[in-house]
Amino acid sequence: MSNSQERYSKSQRILHWLIAIMVFGMLTSGMALMIFGDEAVGSLVHVHMSFGALILIMMLIRVALRVLMPTPASPLTIAEQRVGNAIHLLLYVLLIGLPISGWFATSAAGETVQFFNMTLPALITATDSSKAFAETLFTLHGLGGIAVLVLVLVHTAAAIKHWLVLKDGLMNRISLP
Repeated sequence: MSNSQERYSKSQRILHWLIAIMVFGMLTSGMALMIFGDEAVGSLVHVHMSFGALILIMMLIRVALRVLMPTPASPLTIAEQRVGNAIHLLLYVLLIGLPISGWFATSAAGETVQFFNMTLPALITATDSSKAFAETLFTLHGLGGIAVLVLVLVHTAAAIKHWLVLKDGLMNRISLP
């Protein structure tokens, strides 16, 4: 499970790509929920909740692995490393914070949070005053999703640049094979 000097561990690489695929699905379903509303998309809201909770679990594992294992050597300049680290930090914070904010918002609205076939406990008790708080949280949750979209686009553009233009081997650190 340890990192080589040039690559992340296999478990870190698998987590990266699984989370990336799920984030794509979450952004897509989140946009559908924002545009059409919960009622129009039916059970999509429960799928969105379930995968949000799964992303939270996987991100916590990812953070633990990142803390326990050294980062592989990088061909980037110090400035590029700082920008990359800032983008990664923001993605980590958002990918942990968004599921939690969605859970709080859903709880505050008096709705149940689904994790596949399980109902998760409410994080707060719903009251008449919590309904307005829920709306604010749902708005912030949506804005956070838009921030993730922007960060993912920047992250992907940088990865493509390093992979296809610079060909500096950076992508080998996180590639699956």
